[in-house]
Amino acid sequence: MANDLDKQVLSRAQAWLDGDYDEATKAQVRLLMETNHNELVESFYKDLEFGTGGLRGIMGVGTNRMNIYTVGAATQGLANYLKRNFEGEQIKVAISHDSRNNSRMFAERVADIFASNGFVVYLFDALRPTPELSFAIRELGCHSGVMVTASHNPKEYNGYKAYWTDGSQVTSPHDVNIIEEVLKVTETSQVLTGKNPENIHTLGEEFDKVYLAAIKELSLSPEAVAKHNDMKIVYTPLHGAGVKLVPQSLRNYGFNNIICVDEQMVLDGNFPTVASPNPEERKTMAMAIERAEKEGADFAMATDPDADRLGVALRTGKGDYVLLNGNQTLVLLMSYQLTRWAELGKITGKEFVVKTIVTSMMPDAIAEHYGVKCYNCLTGFKYIAKIIREQEGKTKYIGGGEESFGYLPGDFVRDKDGVAAITLVAEAAAWARETMGITLYEWLQQLYVKYGFFREGLVNVVRKGKDGAAEIQQMMVDYRQNPPKSILGSEVVKIYDYKTLEVLDVKSGTKSPIEGVEDKSNVLQWLTEDGTKVSVRPSGTEPKIKFYFGVKAPLCCVEKFDEVQAALDKKIEDIKAELNLL
Repeated sequence: MANDLDKQVLSRAQAWLDGDYDEATKAQVRLLMETNHNELVESFYKDLEFGTGGLRGIMGVGTNRMNIYTVGAATQGLANYLKRNFEGEQIKVAISHDSRNNSRMFAERVADIFASNGFVVYLFDALRPTPELSFAIRELGCHSGVMVTASHNPKEYNGYKAYWTDGSQVTSPHDVNIIEEVLKVTETSQVLTGKNPENIHTLGEEFDKVYLAAIKELSLSPEAVAKHNDMKIVYTPLHGAGVKLVPQSLRNYGFNNIICVDEQMVLDGNFPTVASPNPEERKTMAMAIERAEKEGADFAMATDPDADRLGVALRTGKGDYVLLNGNQTLVLLMSYQLTRWAELGKITGKEFVVKTIVTSMMPDAIAEHYGVKCYNCLTGFKYIAKIIREQEGKTKYIGGGEESFGYLPGDFVRDKDGVAAITLVAEAAAWARETMGITLYEWLQQLYVKYGFFREGLVNVVRKGKDGAAEIQQMMVDYRQNPPKSILGSEVVKIYDYKTLEVLDVKSGTKSPIEGVEDKSNVLQWLTEDGTKVSVRPSGTEPKIKFYFGVKAPLCCVEKFDEVQAALDKKIEDIKAELNLL
């Protein structure tokens, strides 16, 4: 078997040496063939695939790497599908990119290919946030769009997210159909380049103003901001695309004391000040938190390289800073939106919010309190966008998000919007201070008293490379065949399998369809008698399998917060130990 693989890899590599590839690329392939067999195998053993977020992979030469050829094939495949799907129409596309190494080169390559296919192309003049790309597709009436980014992945990665007419990432059936078209592009000669450069139009600061004006419309408490416009707000773009627009959006709302982490305002695809540009991690937020401590700020906030995700660290009553998890940020933003919508008389019974199946159950409780429908959908923001699309013209979307640090207030964008979300966090802080005389962290504690203390945990089990992918798939097979019967002594009462879209009632042995979800996904969920929820899913963008934990307990008063939190955290650790994940 190994010999067959080696033969296949060598044949694929030789095709690049014999084909119409540039000399620098060929030199790299030769070097791998001569000096690094393992890397050669990883680079050529398969084609780079579309996952839940489109293309994403390590940069380098080869069929399984991000380079101008794999990006070219993906773009030509997408172009062919658009031509087939919108026959007879003048196809329009928008393109943006983040600060990663090679992002501009890839974006210009994409623009060239689309223009060469006869499309009208809108290319941003420099890096821009993912949500602005989504906004541009909708605003300019585009058929599709591409964002060159690997989101919060490490620096060696880049990626390519394909978007559809509504500004969301592509969903079924288009995702599968695009892949089919991409697979047909097997020769570099099939990729059209170097034609119709006049088709490429530049988007610049004037367009930024249109996007920022839409965010301004989301404001719910301008009076509170006016009174607390000097709140100290520490912000870092982590060397990425939020660098201009986040401070501008905050200023648009009226905040005038924005303290940026200067070292991280420098655009750099190597992300020199962080190990990984992921605002989910405290060490990534360290410089911002340090600056907040120095300035005595209420909070420190960050966006990831493409500014769709946000990290929020809040000052506690003890003066230290707690980095919120994605669930907590979502709870605060959704609670703020729903509270203010209710106070302003905007809730009529025809509104809704959305979250994903692996996200905390707390938003469900909050939405129920306000008489607002809460939809649950598969992981991936495109599924939130799908529900917004399906409800358009029927009911009004307020906000929604997922545990992975993404939130979208308003429906003029159809992807996570770190620019809008950060601006609303700041406004919520001003409102809490003005109306209740408390900080956001104190308000979060009060929300736990009101709705119950929901606590979440996450474990990523990383398995790299070809063998790792097979191991991850096997783990899912094993869990389907032998699911846990109990978790910490509490019986598993329901098993949700999103691959079959069935829920098993363990006690009765009966299966029934999962309500409200149409798309299949390789996700398992176990619900226990005491309300614990464990979800398992392989990542669509990275070589890992994810375990999500949700536990809950009543919180009688804020004074008991630390005690109940410690008990819930211990419970999560005990679950990890029981499932051999420590």
